[in-house]
Amino acid sequence: MKQITKLSFVTIATAFLSACGNSDKESDVTELTVPEAQAQSAWYQDAQQNVELASERTVNHQPGAAKNVILFVGDGMGISTITAARILEGQMQGGSGEEHRLSFEKLPFSGLVKTYNTNQQTPDSAGTMTALMTGVKSKAGVLSVSEDVVRADCASSQGKELTTLAELAENSGKSTGIVTTARITHATPGAVYAKTPERNWEYSAPSGCKDIAAQLVEFAAGDGIDVAMGGGRRNFLPNNVTDIEGSSGKRTDGRNLVDEWKAKYPQGLYVQTQAEFDALSAGTSKVLGLFNSSHMQYEADRQNDIAGEPSLHEMTGKAIDLLSSNANGYFLMVEAGRIDHGHHAGSAYSALTDAVELSKAVKEAMEKTDPENTLIMVTADHSHVFTIAGYPTRGNPILGKVIGNDSSGQAESEPTLAGDDLPYTTVGYANGLGFADIGAATDADDRYGMPADAGRKDLSNIDTTQAGFHQEALVPLGSETHAAEDVAVFARGPGADLVTGTIEQNVLFHVMAHSAGLLP
Repeated sequence: MKQITKLSFVTIATAFLSACGNSDKESDVTELTVPEAQAQSAWYQDAQQNVELASERTVNHQPGAAKNVILFVGDGMGISTITAARILEGQMQGGSGEEHRLSFEKLPFSGLVKTYNTNQQTPDSAGTMTALMTGVKSKAGVLSVSEDVVRADCASSQGKELTTLAELAENSGKSTGIVTTARITHATPGAVYAKTPERNWEYSAPSGCKDIAAQLVEFAAGDGIDVAMGGGRRNFLPNNVTDIEGSSGKRTDGRNLVDEWKAKYPQGLYVQTQAEFDALSAGTSKVLGLFNSSHMQYEADRQNDIAGEPSLHEMTGKAIDLLSSNANGYFLMVEAGRIDHGHHAGSAYSALTDAVELSKAVKEAMEKTDPENTLIMVTADHSHVFTIAGYPTRGNPILGKVIGNDSSGQAESEPTLAGDDLPYTTVGYANGLGFADIGAATDADDRYGMPADAGRKDLSNIDTTQAGFHQEALVPLGSETHAAEDVAVFARGPGADLVTGTIEQNVLFHVMAHSAGLLP
């Protein structure tokens, strides 16, 4: 490796001016030295090391250089969610949090991704995942069909189906896997294998169209999806069948898709519990794991599951072990689906602890794969109206009430009070269930002068860091909404350098397909 001589900016400037023949300027330049205290600063040294490491990066974006591709999707994981989850994980590990990095923030390449749907400024998961899986943007609410279909119109979708990355991978001889903490028939995982004009047709569909659960079992590319793990058991069972946790199926067509899957893959294993999951061995060729009737538990609540269910990082590691037996490689999609649900409920605790679990899942994948032959990509389908506000002192609990600094820059001992003389949390939502009616006052001065009992709830004696607390919101809605700003993408491995800059979401499909050699 070439040795790079370290020069000060002034020395470089002097050499440049000399080369340009500007002797007058050259004579005025004096070389500066960095003070010892500055050079010994941990901030200075850490930044210098980061630049040196970045300068040593190598890239390989030759077609087909990636034997394996792993796509992680943090559903609803916007930039503010990443920031807050980073701080939370750091604080959970005993640090102040701000200087911490989630596992995927250590990946060498990153960029910004535009998420809008073709018919919506603020997108939904169906249209965004369609972009990730097919390479073209489409409407909100549709899965892997073109944008000119009419949502929920079966006839309009005929002949408008799009080829997915999973199909390309299967047809090239690779294995395929899907891991999610949501129902496996939900929008994000559904777009991997299903083609439908309505994301809600999870267990039934009009004549002429197939429901999403049926499309998973009937997936025809290659030898079918090899590993599928998540929730959504009810969508595979008839409504007269009760599952092992006491929940009834949803299907009204009489089909038991679990039995159909078992008949189609007699060598495969169907698992429903933590114990059955733990018993899976690397030699198993096909696995269908349905661990809950609906969505799987939030990571914070996982121990409450009746039959027991694996974590996202456990499912990720197991899926990699199972898929790695294919010498041709594999494509694996991993979704942290309940980040989104936590935000919709206005529960930052649920959303952020699931984001921390995603960080663990990515770490698991990083440790189990070789960056020379495996492209790992971490992104989100969309953001949420989740915000980090106030001026909390460094190290203040990210889920706590804002405690600021005094005039000398030292932390206060009591929470900062808002204009209504009440404390407030660092994180909150622009809309959702946490809205508090502040009464009929319309003038801003009157509003801020209103007594506490006419406005927000007094949080003085409430522990806002606990699981049961739901943050305040500005606009009253039955469910907090998605947001429209860009999301991040992080990558490592062959083709990772192609995700830099600000790009359209559908470009990520092309990066993955190019890197794995799946396109002609």
